[in-house]
Amino acid sequence: MPPPRIAISLGDPFGIGPEVVVAALANHELRAAAQWVIHGSSQPMLQAADRLGIEPWWYRVEAQGERQQRGFTHPAVLVDEPISKTGQWPTGPTQLGGHLSKQWVERSIEDTLRPTNDSRHADAMVTAPISKSSWRLAGYQWPGHTELLAHRCQAKPHAMGFVAGRLKIVLASCHQPLETVSETLSIGRVHDCIGLAVRFAHQFGLSSPRIAVCGLNPHAGEDGLLGDEEQRIIQPAVELAQSQWGVDSDTQITGPWPGDSIWKAALAGKHDVVVAMFHDQGLIPAKLMAPEGAVNLTLGLPIIRTSPDHGTAFEIAGQGKADPSSMQKAIQLALELIPVGTPL
Repeated sequence: MPPPRIAISLGDPFGIGPEVVVAALANHELRAAAQWVIHGSSQPMLQAADRLGIEPWWYRVEAQGERQQRGFTHPAVLVDEPISKTGQWPTGPTQLGGHLSKQWVERSIEDTLRPTNDSRHADAMVTAPISKSSWRLAGYQWPGHTELLAHRCQAKPHAMGFVAGRLKIVLASCHQPLETVSETLSIGRVHDCIGLAVRFAHQFGLSSPRIAVCGLNPHAGEDGLLGDEEQRIIQPAVELAQSQWGVDSDTQITGPWPGDSIWKAALAGKHDVVVAMFHDQGLIPAKLMAPEGAVNLTLGLPIIRTSPDHGTAFEIAGQGKADPSSMQKAIQLALELIPVGTPL
């Protein structure tokens, strides 16, 4: 069997994406596990390689040339979009960084959605970090990768998932202000995310998963004294999910649990996947439990997509300080999920 092919989007070229991609795949054992097609630019990658003392390991093909239209045989190919730069390298969010990073994500999605018999088909995609502010400066209104991927793949429902050590987390809401979370949640939305959590567990070989669902309010609403979302939305969703996935199976779905105490029980091995109601409710424990880097994956897609859990870190970009651990873990997880396939 030929090795799997993985598409990588380089992220914002002025962030740490080029550094972590170059450093992660400098590992010969990891690089030998697949064929790599990187959508990005040679300039920041070469600068990162020089700064880190890494011999360039990729073969360059021009993005606008005819050669890139055909299949690739080299183990690692960079589909290169040169950056026109004058003077000092840009820092922080820029229109150019937004335009390029969005373009590279779109090309990675396109490769991953190609038919399996297409010479450019990718079995999975890994995305380096983008800047939402840069996308906005470039005129793109997408809140982030997750929403763009769901739209391009016509995936509904979908959710952000995270692997952080033994923690597996699903978010019922993604990139939005806290004041809008309550109005976003519905019985259907929470129910769908529980279903995605069940499938998430199955991808990791857990045939009888234990799914814990967080409440939204302090103390899970304290019987309605601190908010009624638990009684009005979350509890009915849990009951509906129990009737769908918990009957005649060993799947356990419980909740709503207080969002401050559920994590101790999960770390003790009492729950396999935790469904959090909003971004920081799930991401704070994830980052505490995996300070070297958790992995984000988009659940509900017909393709495999993983990503490091950090941002562009403009403040340290270009200094050789970026830790490639989370990118390495994202690549490893993508490789592990390819034989399993995407959830139904």
